[in-house]
Parts: sequence; structure tokens; C-alpha cells
Amino acid sequence: MSAQVKDGDMKRGIVIKDDWPGYSLDLFTYPEHYHHDIENVYIPHGIIMDRIERLARYVMDDFEDSKIVVLCVLKGGYKFCSDLVEFIKILGRSSNRYLETRVEFIRLKSYLVGKLVLNDQSTEDLHIIGSSDLSFLRGKSVLVVEAIVDTGKTMMALLKHVETFGPKMVKVAGLLVKRVSNMAGSLTDYVGFEIPNRFVVGYALDYNEYFRDLNVTHLNISRTSKKIGFLHKYKPRCSSHL
Repeated sequence: MSAQVKDGDMKRGIVIKDDWPGYSLDLFTYPEHYHHDIENVYIPHGIIMDRIERLARYVMDDFEDSKIVVLCVLKGGYKFCSDLVEFIKILGRSSNRYLETRVEFIRLKSYLVGKLVLNDQSTEDLHIIGSSDLSFLRGKSVLVVEAIVDTGKTMMALLKHVETFGPKMVKVAGLLVKRVSNMAGSLTDYVGFEIPNRFVVGYALDYNEYFRDLNVTHLNISRTSKKIGFLHKYKPRCSSHL
């Protein structure tokens, strides 16, 4: 994989270069019903899992409390959150320190339906679907888990909202952080991968509720003469996909 990690910046993620073409589908298995829609694999599942295990170690090392609240941003974040928490448990069982995790789920209305594009008004108009009362966070150590962060507008709004409930500390884990102008990397304490500004699907990330069941995939669809990337590469068959 065309990637690099800068010295002293291990928590900032594996950097995937703009010209990374991904892997041939012939090297992997994938759902047959996506045969005509995908072209390559962007990040193999095994690499994702290895990276998440390392993020779990960072979390174990950084949180001094024996209990933390994990705030999972749905829907795209559920697999990342599940795997991250599982690795924290596994590491705890094999060490002299166990980090107890309480997992809570939220959904943010500021996401546009079927897209991973953030609402321009997200910093002003954030609506939490489900548990909007986060008073249980008061005095707690909190780990916010999000699958993908790009401009960071929604994350900034969420963190501002969380802080109003008086948590002891808040850190953010993001599996993917997009490399965009004014990128929100500084908001994310634990980064799996820094990726080009492409639209990604798979590993619970979707496009109009499709492709969540894929592993990390890179999709390219033509949208206003602009290429968008996925965790599997996508071959659109008609404009209805856009």
C-alpha cells in the first residue's frame, strides 16, 4: 500500500497517498451482487483490523480512569466502534489493567441522506436523534467514535454539545480522516487512516444505504464532473446512482 506514517505522529494515522490505485478485486472475495459496481479494494479488511488494534492500545494507554463512555456515531461508525471496543476488551484481559467501556449510540441529523457530505449548517444546526440528553456524561471520560471525518463541522458541533454536559475529558477516534483544505485532523486524537478527498464505502459506510456490507472499498462516481472515492471502487451503471 502506498502509505506512510511520520515519525512521532503514530496516532495521526497511516497516510494513503493521492495516487494510490487500490488492490485488484481478483485478490479478494466480495458479495457477488456488487460485481458490476466495484472495481478495486482500497484498504483490505486485515489492515483495517490491525490498525484498529493499535488504536485500542493508544486508548488503553491514554485513559487513566478504569471506566469510559464510548459515544458511537451511527450509522457508519457502528462496525469501527464494535471492533475498537472488542480490541480494548481483549487487550484488557491480557494486561494488568482493564478498561471498562459503556457504549452509547447517537445519530446526527446534520448528515445529508445517503451521502457522506456534511451539511453546511452543521456547526449551527446539529440535531441528535435518540439520546439528546447526554447528562450521563457528567464527570466521565468520553471517547467519541466516528467512522469518517472530513471538514469536521459536524464533529466540532458534536464536541461543543458534549462539553455542555461537563465530561471529565473527551477524545475522538476516527477510522478515516479525509485530506481536505482546513482538514479536521486536529479534532481527532486517534486516526486510523488519512485518505485522499474521496467518497468511501464499505465497513458500514454507505451510499444510499448500499455497500455497508463491503470491506473498505474505493468507489469512483461521476458527480458534477468530479471524482469521488470509496473503500471499494464503484462503476456506476446509470445516473440514478448519483
